[in-house]
Amino acid sequence: MGSSLFIKICGLSTARDVDTAVVAGADAVGFVFAESPRRVDAATARRLAERVPGNVLTVGVFRGQSVAEVRELSRAAGLRSVQLHGDEGPEYYEALRPEGWTLIRATSFRGAALRCGELGEDHLLLDAPAPGAGRPWDWGDEAFVAPEGSWLLAGGLTPGNVRAAVRATGCWGVDVSSGVEASRGVKDPVLIEEFITAARSAAVRSGE
Repeated sequence: MGSSLFIKICGLSTARDVDTAVVAGADAVGFVFAESPRRVDAATARRLAERVPGNVLTVGVFRGQSVAEVRELSRAAGLRSVQLHGDEGPEYYEALRPEGWTLIRATSFRGAALRCGELGEDHLLLDAPAPGAGRPWDWGDEAFVAPEGSWLLAGGLTPGNVRAAVRATGCWGVDVSSGVEASRGVKDPVLIEEFITAARSAAVRSGE
């Protein structure tokens, strides 16, 4: 990927929103299988994932579900990546690794330094203490220590603050869901486009 910022648009549930994200230049699109107003079933996720070109990662998001359920839903949806957003231990990553999926470990920021790959994941996603609430956490605090490795910043990001977030943290990638919604669970295509444009501009400037 070079110096380019990795951008994931999560919680998608309609063809319009998937197409908008892909055309605007997203690197990954996420489908939520955990309990959420953005939750989709495997059939819907498969139909949407089939619209996505091979260079864009299709991600299934899970929280507190069994390895068997994660495996079954991800296979049924035809996904290329699995994101675990709960207290799943290294045994999950070990069990899912043979499937060939890109594995993402999502965890909330609690002040401790983290390193990507500690549990066997390919990428680390650092979220707000209250995931999905749409509230940013204090990633601009001088005491914040960025994780080592390929990590994505999430939690309260919007088109209006993503530039500052990228510059402050030096993150490898960003992830957004509620920050590009017209109402809870309903995406706004204009906000998706604006977010990706703003994130890309921050990445270009930080690399100059």
